[in-house]
Amino acid sequence: MYYIGLDVHKKTISYCVKDASGQVHQEGKVGATRRELDSWIKTLPQPRTMAMEATIFTGWIYDHLLPHAQQVKVAHPLMLRAIAAAKKKNDLIDAGKIADCLRCDFLPECHMASTQIRDRRRTLRYRHLLVRQMVQMKNRISGLLMETGVSYNKQRLHKVGYFRELLSTNEDVHESIRPLLKLSRDTVVRLQKTEYALVSSLQRDPLLADRVQRLRTVPGVGPITALAWALEIGDVARFRSIRQAISYCGLCGEEKSSADKVMRTPLSKQRNKHIQRVLVEAAKLAPRQDHDLALVYETAKQKGNANRATLAVARKMVAYLLAVDREERDFVPAENYQRAAA
Repeated sequence: MYYIGLDVHKKTISYCVKDASGQVHQEGKVGATRRELDSWIKTLPQPRTMAMEATIFTGWIYDHLLPHAQQVKVAHPLMLRAIAAAKKKNDLIDAGKIADCLRCDFLPECHMASTQIRDRRRTLRYRHLLVRQMVQMKNRISGLLMETGVSYNKQRLHKVGYFRELLSTNEDVHESIRPLLKLSRDTVVRLQKTEYALVSSLQRDPLLADRVQRLRTVPGVGPITALAWALEIGDVARFRSIRQAISYCGLCGEEKSSADKVMRTPLSKQRNKHIQRVLVEAAKLAPRQDHDLALVYETAKQKGNANRATLAVARKMVAYLLAVDREERDFVPAENYQRAAA
């Protein structure tokens, strides 16, 4: 078996080919294009296993190389301490160290979702970009009105009818800001339509439709939370326990232990920030919709504060979502389940 380490960059890929004894057979650079990769693959010995570090470019390279190797593995960048702490560091050395980690079975492999899931996940994350831009434009409308001293109803400002009425009847709206207000409003409307179209297309997708419908039976879970869970979590079988899923979602702190001292830090930065954000937002509203989650919130709030209580609700929702996903059936409230068992 030949072990190939790849150090991936925007325009070039450095590679190092080693055998089981660690002897270097080939090393060099190849252009980061599909055509050059195809020509390079023909020069490699077989059988071969490849590994690379997770970067923004990893996805398409992984998909392109997968049919041409026994295995293609992706390493977690934060776990490759040997590369980060090296005294001498360049692309070829990094590729050689990745090949050594692969050869010695020390590679900190990270999960690589299927191409179908990654394509749909990209769409959902793009939707988040649209929402951020929409909020920015709404804030810009408010800012323009405040700058010129125009009084307005904050709760109704972004309603279509009220906004038109404001421009047509309020004499305080200066002529200098009217074009900017109209442009901002048109941008908000366009972003809203695009965002709605993206979410609707994902909900109707045959790969996700049934799964999203089951996940939405969990209290407090709407279409965005269900889609975020399905696309960011991917295959739930990779989590052996609820604790692992909670850790992946960034709903627990780091543990630093030494001798007899154990210290828990705030929420860990090593998490999937996309699912973390969605779950925390959902956990703020879920206690209003479900008695059991409201009880979890109140119990946790008595021991700490509102933020800790929200995290406790989010962790409970992770347990619910994981159970629904694993058993592939709708959520059943505890009282209904007990009544059915009796």
